Amino acid sequence: MRPDGRLVLVIAEASLELVPRELWRHPAVYRNARRRGKRPGETLLDVSLHYDAMRRLPDREKRGRPDIVHFTLLEALSSPLSRAGKLAVYVHTVNDRVLYFKPGVRLPRNYNRFVGLMEQVLVEGRAPLTGEPLVWVEDKGFGELMDELGGSLVVGFSRRGEPASLRVIASRMLEGGIVVVGGFPHGFFDERVYRRLDEIYSIYPEGLEAWVVVSRILCALEEALNILYPDRKL
Repeated sequence: MRPDGRLVLVIAEASLELVPRELWRHPAVYRNARRRGKRPGETLLDVSLHYDAMRRLPDREKRGRPDIVHFTLLEALSSPLSRAGKLAVYVHTVNDRVLYFKPGVRLPRNYNRFVGLMEQVLVEGRAPLTGEPLVWVEDKGFGELMDELGGSLVVGFSRRGEPASLRVIASRMLEGGIVVVGGFPHGFFDERVYRRLDEIYSIYPEGLEAWVVVSRILCALEEALNILYPDRKL
């Protein structure tokens, strides 16, 4: 456990970004932005809308999937571990920006509302625009975030990792570690991320969606910490 009593989850290289400048003039990007009354650079890159525009985009297999971030955040921030105040969640994006969340924040369940929120945060730097922010963003690489968090053990999850039971992994995390799960649809962690991982585990021989991995890790941690029914022995 960290000194503040919370465990840390980092969604790394998350497929969450504004449409890059080189795609602003593409018809698919322009039409979508005009329909929504926004500039192209103020909208999220989404492969379901911008598939043709993304064909020549570098690392396109890891980009344009904000729905992955949405599902994974809902899973994490709605979990009993988070409700108990024992989980801190950070999103590191594929283009080195880090999203921070106020403890107890509730994100929109509706995907379109989530998209609007993320666009505001990435354009304006925070939401809401006045008062105490609930979500805010800083330009920061993965290594910088790890230095800031100062975890004694950084544990990543990948099908390339060492097979291990969730019980064993949970016991390791209770020693003060940081859980790192990829927030992209295909491929593997970039070398810059790999270098900062102390241990890499696999919980299934095939690839799993980020939110599935997160749900199982959090369940194991909740069992280890007796979060669900702390006053009863089950």
